[in-house]
Amino acid sequence: MPRHIVCLTFDFDTQSGFIARGMTSPTPLSRGEFGLTGAPRILDLLRSRRLRATWFIPGFTIESHPAACAAVVEAGHEIAHHSWAHIPPANQSRDEEEADLVRANAAISRLTGTRARGYRSPSWDLSDNTIDLLLAHGFLYDSSLMGADYCPYRARRGDRAKLGEPYGRGEETNLIEMPISWSLDDFPHFEFVRTPTSVLPGLQSARAVMQNWLDEFLYMKKSVDWGVLTYTMHPYVIGRGYRMLAFEDLVDKLTAEGAVFMTMEEAAREAQARMRQGDTW
Repeated sequence: MPRHIVCLTFDFDTQSGFIARGMTSPTPLSRGEFGLTGAPRILDLLRSRRLRATWFIPGFTIESHPAACAAVVEAGHEIAHHSWAHIPPANQSRDEEEADLVRANAAISRLTGTRARGYRSPSWDLSDNTIDLLLAHGFLYDSSLMGADYCPYRARRGDRAKLGEPYGRGEETNLIEMPISWSLDDFPHFEFVRTPTSVLPGLQSARAVMQNWLDEFLYMKKSVDWGVLTYTMHPYVIGRGYRMLAFEDLVDKLTAEGAVFMTMEEAAREAQARMRQGDTW
């Protein structure tokens, strides 16, 4: 039987991403703080539809806003790893990256009673060390790479990319990669960001973006019998009122189209079982 899985995921960054980028004046910090308004709206929507989702929460958010994070746990959602300080691993040494990873896992353990099984890197920018560190610390899956759309795959380590030479594929590992895409992330579509060197225009029509996201699901149904589609959202972005209305409509249309909603851990375990059986999709 065809089976088309949807993972609704929320990066609960609050102010961490702005601080990591040096944007610490009052207004950008207040933009992150709006996530504390958006998160209860998302939880209410998920509760009304009886859906479980995956929340990637930095240790910063857990320690800065414990009540808001406890509400996510109490609602029954998966809590996954999203660093402590929201610094991209590609900008860290191995020791810095591991210390950040351990500190965030400790915060998650205090919040949930267990360590995270899934990881998503800040800004989706892994280092050469990240896969090794995730394996060493017992993670089941990563959700930071873009090498597929509907088909989870085994993350590789040791790929070789050198100008003027053919690409060299590294070793496949047991870490399950749950692929993502910037096109299925709310931030670049909606957020206006101006820096001294660039402008991210954002401010797209919420209805148009949600139609694109629905079309992505419809193409998955058309092209594969089994697949996973992951949407990435941020409470301070999707939590605006008019975007919530459009997102609510998307959830209802996905349900009508037969989407099977899962947490990322549940979907990764199903993908892992299929890989062990040698299934293809």
